Amino acid sequence: MKIESVKVIVTCPGRNFVTLKIVTDQGLHGIGDATLNGREKAVVAYLEDHVAPLLIGKDASRIEDIWQLLYRGAYWRRGPVKMTAIAAVDTALWDIKGKSAGMPVYQLLGGASRDGVMVYGHANGADIQETSDEVGRYIEMGYKAVRAQSGIPGVKGAYGVGRGKLHYEPADATLPTETLWNTATYLNFAPKLFDQIRNEHGAGVELLHDVHHRLTPIEAARLGQSLEPYRLFWMEDCTPAENQEAFRLVRSKTTTPLAVGEIFSSIYDCKDLIQNQLIDYIRATVVHAGGITHLRQIAGLAALYQVRTGCHGATDLSPACMGAALHFDLWVPNFGIQEYMRHTTETDEVFPHAYSFSDGYLHPGEAPGIGVDIDEELAAKFPYDPKQLPIARLSDGTMWNW
Repeated sequence: MKIESVKVIVTCPGRNFVTLKIVTDQGLHGIGDATLNGREKAVVAYLEDHVAPLLIGKDASRIEDIWQLLYRGAYWRRGPVKMTAIAAVDTALWDIKGKSAGMPVYQLLGGASRDGVMVYGHANGADIQETSDEVGRYIEMGYKAVRAQSGIPGVKGAYGVGRGKLHYEPADATLPTETLWNTATYLNFAPKLFDQIRNEHGAGVELLHDVHHRLTPIEAARLGQSLEPYRLFWMEDCTPAENQEAFRLVRSKTTTPLAVGEIFSSIYDCKDLIQNQLIDYIRATVVHAGGITHLRQIAGLAALYQVRTGCHGATDLSPACMGAALHFDLWVPNFGIQEYMRHTTETDEVFPHAYSFSDGYLHPGEAPGIGVDIDEELAAKFPYDPKQLPIARLSDGTMWNW
């Protein structure tokens, strides 16, 4: 089964997505997500100029060999652009293999380890009361777990507060929007947010919170301690992870579970965090960590240390990635939770899919492959619209982590 053509499709049904479509000489095709939010065209160029020519004529069934070709054969290893491109190829090949076998991808991986994939939604509001009300709305929708983010008095553009309630897209301008950050204000505010949510909604719902890389290790430790009474499911990205050793200080000061990894591109970005048991959840995802093939390696290492998965799943991942992630989630033994930010109606129409939500759980469906396709004719009606992610500065103008 030879690869006959490779096509990169860029579309913007509410936000930009990059999709790779691989077609074989047997008429089977597979798709993979290649979206890198705010840097989409960099991946497009890498795929079209450096990856596609290598694939023509290759045996589409040799997924592992092609992965090694694209990783080792380029000499320049890792990095978000390269690993996103590899992930797109890898996902498309798993999609093809599933269609060839007439089986959903989770069956090829070893079959289901659970009946459904528990997911969490994103509740956000302009203030504490609005955020708490949104948590209640997600509970009414059937969610068992909810991430809570709120506007903060004195903080311009607090992270996670979207323009809509179900569809949050932070990439909002051709040039980056500037936000302002104040750590002291945030550290005093966050416990008040979760105190009210717990008082209004009880202990039955799992609560999550994203710090989004804003704190130093000792500040993150302080936040973790202050949130312990509210029993968070996890505290996400509490400090930048370039220095993996930084999590040792946080870990030593708090029992609040730690999650990290949505911007990781390989197992080497999280190896020390996992082996030293400095985190509880690894959030690397299919599209940015080299596809299903490499994500299985990360999950296998994590399983040795009782670290569970918690794959990133915001709207900057297309339904093609969500479908692949759900097959991975349904199979992976050390599953933790899956982020699920709903796409717009237009996006769901461009990417028809077999996965479905019910009572707090997603299921990938039984369609062969990843169960997601792309309507190319409809996709063409939504041209690329350049957008970048915001940036953050402190009140004195110092650049900070957005």
